[in-house]
Amino acid sequence: MALLGKGAKASEAEQFEFTLSEEQWRERLSPKAYAVLREEATERAGTSPLNDEKRAGVFHCAGCDLPLFDAKTKYESGTGWPSFYQPLPNAVGEREDRGWFMVRTEVHCRRCGGHLGHVFTDGPPPTGLRYCMNGVALRFEPA
Repeated sequence: MALLGKGAKASEAEQFEFTLSEEQWRERLSPKAYAVLREEATERAGTSPLNDEKRAGVFHCAGCDLPLFDAKTKYESGTGWPSFYQPLPNAVGEREDRGWFMVRTEVHCRRCGGHLGHVFTDGPPPTGLRYCMNGVALRFEPA
């Protein structure tokens, strides 16, 4: 899987309940997962095996294992990234992202701060939201 350009790291001032040193993160994560979760890179569209995941279960943060999305909220958005219309309660945080010459809403794991993707307002009912996530930032646990 190829990665697109890296964004700026999350604010150093933010505090998260699950923290590791950069060396520990590099030992814990694959190089691609590290680039996305810790350096805010983006995996290329259509490269995640999780795009085709249709079983019941829960998608967890690949960094700290926090449950993030119930598989019931996953849908095919046509974007090439795993998409969900709603996260689990108290699972994600958001912040403004002014990279790529636009303003977007970045989504991160609320426990470790790992970059997951972005949320957009073009999703399906009932929320109208599209949580467009990097598959390499997620781990699927079947029910």
